[in-house]
Amino acid sequence: MHRLFEKVDWQVFGGLVLLAVGVLLAWETPVVWPLKILVVFFHELSHGLAALVTGGSIVRIELVAQQGGLCMTMGGSRFVVLSAGYLGSMIFGGVILLVASRTRLDRIASGVLGVLLLLVTLLLIRPWFSFGLVFGLTTSLVLLGMARFLSEGINDFVLRIIGLTSCLYAVFDIKSDILDRPGLRSDAFMLGELTGLPTQFWGIIWIALAVTGSAVFLLLACNKKAGTAAEDKQDEVKGVA
Repeated sequence: MHRLFEKVDWQVFGGLVLLAVGVLLAWETPVVWPLKILVVFFHELSHGLAALVTGGSIVRIELVAQQGGLCMTMGGSRFVVLSAGYLGSMIFGGVILLVASRTRLDRIASGVLGVLLLLVTLLLIRPWFSFGLVFGLTTSLVLLGMARFLSEGINDFVLRIIGLTSCLYAVFDIKSDILDRPGLRSDAFMLGELTGLPTQFWGIIWIALAVTGSAVFLLLACNKKAGTAAEDKQDEVKGVA
């Protein structure tokens, strides 16, 4: 961690912090709502991927407009599957933030994310003609349109916001679902039933991991090691702004 601080480009760090503050100021507005639903998508997909990795399968994924969702799985490690949601959405956000901040592949990244969302929507989101299906199709088309028609700089800006929102929402969602409402039948509540440890125990563990992971991703995104390519990209983004 100390070495990460030594290599931080504090100008880039400040820019990301300002973006995060902007997201937080708009947190309860309709502007951030679609981003929150996208993070719920990452959350549910992370459950499904954990099931696949541990030998299980995904039955279906549901999304609702009230920032909720469900991933029905069969088989696999229940412990890993239950643990994967919040931390998985944080990892999705961190990776998106890294790609946006450390590479010149923003349009490709938007396209890949759009294709991923489209495939998961068509193959796994149910029921048909539901909010989840409409949201998945609409968002995937927006991302693919960004990749095709908009500049690297605009794609970079949008991806950074998606990445930061996913990291922040993972932390806030854990606090809301587990620490503020410990009786809610959340992932941590079900993990408590599985392990015999209280819901708050898993909430504290997950929020600590989410905060630490988000901080590490943020520092890596600002790492000077990216060199000339990163500096050129920063100039390009500033030019767009």
